[in-house]
Amino acid sequence: MTQTINVQDFKNLFETDSSIQLVDVREAFEYNSEKIKKSLFAPLSSFKNSHEGIDKSRHAYLLCKSGSRATQYGNKLTETGFNDYTIIEGGITAWLSAGFEVEKKASNLWSLERQVRVAAGSLVVLGVVLSMLVNINFMFLSGFVGVGLVFAGITDTCGMGLFLARMPWNKETVTTCTIKT
Repeated sequence: MTQTINVQDFKNLFETDSSIQLVDVREAFEYNSEKIKKSLFAPLSSFKNSHEGIDKSRHAYLLCKSGSRATQYGNKLTETGFNDYTIIEGGITAWLSAGFEVEKKASNLWSLERQVRVAAGSLVVLGVVLSMLVNINFMFLSGFVGVGLVFAGITDTCGMGLFLARMPWNKETVTTCTIKT
């Protein structure tokens, strides 16, 4: 069973133990716009390479936006034989809601969630318009997007989000990163 910790308990631990290994699995544009000091950048979309930066001799605390990607990352870590990790419940969203400090940098990029909403909405509208103007079978495009959104809601995973995270405009370079101490 996956271990979890709430943000208050993690913050108390983080403040008292300087050896904590905090692993942020969000994408570069998310990490660059706001991050917790001393976190290790290891995006889920680049798991093959990013997990190599984790010190396997130390316990890892995994953080994402809400907890879903951190759980996915943890599952992948377990597949590699490493299961000495804890998921931070609610992710950076819960951290910010609790009023805890983050390092912020202005970014012109839209959040991944916003990009998914725009892409999904655009595909639905495109499917409707094409089904009216070109061929009725284009309605299946809108249906496919709808099924994908339902699946994403039920499983708390978003294939479109993972796809969009790999797009060139979301491949900002990480400006600062703390690697193993």
